[in-house]
Amino acid sequence: MNAHVPGGQPATCPLCAADGGRLILRSSRWRVVFADEPDYPCFVRVIWNTHVREMSDLPESEQHLLMQAVFAVERAMRAVLNPHKINLASFGNMAPHVHWHVIPRWPDDAHFPQPTWASKQREGVAHGADLRDPLAQAICAALAPLDA
Repeated sequence: MNAHVPGGQPATCPLCAADGGRLILRSSRWRVVFADEPDYPCFVRVIWNTHVREMSDLPESEQHLLMQAVFAVERAMRAVLNPHKINLASFGNMAPHVHWHVIPRWPDDAHFPQPTWASKQREGVAHGADLRDPLAQAICAALAPLDA
């Protein structure tokens, strides 16, 4: 069993101890970060701020709010990057703290058509490195109405 710090967060939770990537935006309920994956410079995480293990542990209103944030990030990503596909995933096996991965994909990326956590298929193109700032601005604009 994990030791707990004040507020009920496990002391070993990496998403309670740190931002979980390069911070784009912190709202009152979630934060959005670049995951800093070298092959995927525009890989983004949407992380619930308080420690919650499972989506079903959140009240329904907060579940909907979090998913609205994930979808707003996806729309911003589509508008700025125009990817072939966007992968949405929530695992938490390594960090049992509610968070969503929003990952733009292209047929010539390192893992396509496999998931980004599978074995590399090739030395791929790391799309979007030059678009991180415009993407961050679009994400902030897309999320502003949800944090009112």
